[in-house]
Amino acid sequence: MAFGIDHTVRFHETDGAGVVYFANGLVMCHIAYEASLEAAGVDLGDFFRATTVAYPVVHAQMDYRRPMYCGDRVHVKLTPTRLDQKTFEVTYQLTAIAQPETLLAQAVTRHVCIDVQTRRPCPLPSPMEHWIQQWGIHGR
Repeated sequence: MAFGIDHTVRFHETDGAGVVYFANGLVMCHIAYEASLEAAGVDLGDFFRATTVAYPVVHAQMDYRRPMYCGDRVHVKLTPTRLDQKTFEVTYQLTAIAQPETLLAQAVTRHVCIDVQTRRPCPLPSPMEHWIQQWGIHGR
């Protein structure tokens, strides 16, 4: 089951041409990522403090299909997929709320769980396993 949030494009997210600045598409995705973690019961303060493990993005990609303008209402849907013991991928679809069949953009981020002290990959802890089970796909 995927997770989704609604987002209104703000003026500060647009560029000189009046459309969403390319990097802000990934910001919208990250906002949905944070909301999905919180909805699954992950403590965001602990998560982003990263005292024992961290989840750096090792790959990011975004394709824009249609422009997004200030005031547009966008639905951001994400689906995490566990790739192996240490990595997961999150796919995102951004659609127009007024026309849900209209794909505005799609993105993917790939994350590796690392031990903060050694900076080496380590197995995903149970809160992240729970998050994937709640919102995503358990393997390819």
